[in-house]
This record gives sequence, structure tokens and C-alpha cells, in this order.
Amino acid sequence: MRLEIIADDAMQVHAKEPLASFYQLSPFVWREGAGFHVMIRAVPRCEDPAKKIARIYHGVSADGLIFDMDESVAIAPGPASDDLDGCEDPTVALCDGALYVYYTGWNQTQRRGCLLLASGPDALNLHKRGVALQSVPGCENPKEAEIALADDDRWRLFFEYAQGGASRIGIADSNRVDGPWAIRHPPFERRPSSWDSWHLSTGPAVTLDGTPVMFYNGATRDAKWRVGWIRFDPNYRVVIERCDDPLIMPPTPKTDETDIAFAASAITEDELIRVYYSVADQHMRRATLRQVH
Repeated sequence: MRLEIIADDAMQVHAKEPLASFYQLSPFVWREGAGFHVMIRAVPRCEDPAKKIARIYHGVSADGLIFDMDESVAIAPGPASDDLDGCEDPTVALCDGALYVYYTGWNQTQRRGCLLLASGPDALNLHKRGVALQSVPGCENPKEAEIALADDDRWRLFFEYAQGGASRIGIADSNRVDGPWAIRHPPFERRPSSWDSWHLSTGPAVTLDGTPVMFYNGATRDAKWRVGWIRFDPNYRVVIERCDDPLIMPPTPKTDETDIAFAASAITEDELIRVYYSVADQHMRRATLRQVH
């Protein structure tokens, strides 16, 4: 499979304070009807890490690039300890007229992340459901979910977890969009001497030519994150094809920026693929791709 980038645009958000002054990243975009929706991670600009508590906002768009953001927070931290110090990395699934949002909760005191779930009829009426996937030995700090319905009519939940000082990708499955989830064998591993030789993290999946393709995130040991792709069989059990080189790379970072490009969501429109991603944990962009046959 060959993919080429034909456009790469900065996302724009129209927001009131305090969101207007926050770092804005991790854009999860989806379509509803003729319009687009987004959920983003928003982080206060503060020197004290303990005060950089993330929360999740929602917005709408007519074109998928310029979004009008809600004034109120869609998912706010606390009061439970699981997300008391941050709500991060939203991933949305629509099922039976309801909205399911998987997100990462952070507890700064315990230095613990876990995968949480909220659901409701729409983004402004979400109810926290608690822990969707616990942090356990050997599969610690699960986060960065991606959810997809496989050909066997069971849901697949991809997630990032920590093991041996590195980020890895895990997978779980369930017959329900809201779990419970059974963890399975990881779908793929790191590659020595490659751009994804140390860290792996989940990215968005779309269907191309009848098979799912994930735009996953990989990094070297010094955390230079890039976006690549991997193609699965329709049940996400077997890897059919995997890119050799990264597809999306960040621009040369400025002095105060990290060397990171990190995919958050993707949608298909006609013959095009739109990949929404963050750069340097600060800026949101949309890459437009097409297959080259």
C-alpha cells in the first residue's frame, strides 16, 4: 500500500477563555450527519506540572477544519481519584444512538493512569462510568484508546500501556462497546533499528479496500515520535502489511518544543483520508492523504 500526503493544514478553533489560552491537542474528530464534531485535550499553560491539569472540550464544525468550541467542559477532572489530576486523550464511539468516550484519567500523587469511560446521548450530557481498563502489573497505565468493530461483530479496544520503561500497544475485545474487556496478545511489536524501535502507541483506524489500517505512533528511545501505518486482517488478528518509514513527521522543533507528531483520529471522505494529529503536544493539524494505486 502506498499513501501520499496531498495537504497538511493547521486546525483552527474558535474558543472563549479559559480554553482559548490553553494548550490544545489530541483532536478526536468524527462525523455526525452533514457536520463534524471534535473532542480535544486542553491543558493550562503553567510552569508547575501539578497545575497542568487537563480537561476535555467538545466542538462542532461544518468543514472538519475550523471548529467552534463549547464554552463548558465536556469531561472535567474529579471528584474521583482516578481522574482527579487530568482527563486526557478522548476517543469516541457511536453506538445505538449513544456516545461512548474512552479517555485517560491521571492521578498525579500515585503517578497512575487508567482508562476510563463516559457515555451519554451527546457530548454535553456525559455520565462518567468509571474504570474501563485497570492498570495491572505487566500492563501498567493503560491509555490512548482506539475502538473499532471487527468483522466478527466484536469490539476491539487498542490501548497504550507501559512495560519495561517503554510504551507498548495492547488489545482487548468485548461483545459490547462498553466492555467488559478481555486483554489479548499484543497485535504487533517494536522493530529494532527502526523509527519505532522503542515506543509504540495506538492511533486511529480506518477501513481501506475492505481491510482496517491503523495510523499508529512510534518512537525511538529518545521519544522522537512519528506516525506510521499498519494494515490488519478484518478481525485485527493478523498483520498484513506495515510501513517501512514514517508517514507523518513533525517540523523541526523550536527551542521549547518536543520532537513529536502524534495521530489522534482519522476519517475517510470519498477517496481521501483525513488524519488529525498533534505536534509538539501543543498544535493540532490535519493531514489529507490519498492512496496511490
